[in-house]
Amino acid sequence: MSSVKSNQNIIPFLWFDNRAEEAMNFYTGIFPNSEITLLKHWGEGSPFGADKVMAGQIIINGLQVNLFDAGPQFKFSEAFSFFVLCKTQQEIDTYWEKLSEGGNESQCGWLKDKFGFSWQIVPDMLEDRLANGEPAKVAQMMQALWQMKKLNIAELDTAYNK
Repeated sequence: MSSVKSNQNIIPFLWFDNRAEEAMNFYTGIFPNSEITLLKHWGEGSPFGADKVMAGQIIINGLQVNLFDAGPQFKFSEAFSFFVLCKTQQEIDTYWEKLSEGGNESQCGWLKDKFGFSWQIVPDMLEDRLANGEPAKVAQMMQALWQMKKLNIAELDTAYNK
């Protein structure tokens, strides 16, 4: 029985090409409050081989995610990403470093991990400023943000308070 619980009734479902188990271990190794809660193999008579992973379920920092391993028919795109809110620069730095390893850094806090899945690593102060900040200061902050790859809280704060 799992020690990590989720009350979700809408669950992200990610399709992998022969790397779902690797992804499950990778993601649960990065985030706190995470574990693999289900790992199912294709079994005898499948076109993928009995020992190949068919599906799995993980909890990553409280978010339930289902993974499926069924070939190259579908690829990830930036149209779907996980948005990770971070309280500190250390948290941003840690997630950025671990998730971008073997992947690609992009602009404005976006990256693709080694599986091609997109993540946004964002300070929670940004979300607060966008929702409640003064429009002119938010515009200054956004100008700074558009020049960054990994987001920097101190630089965003400085730009906001210019």
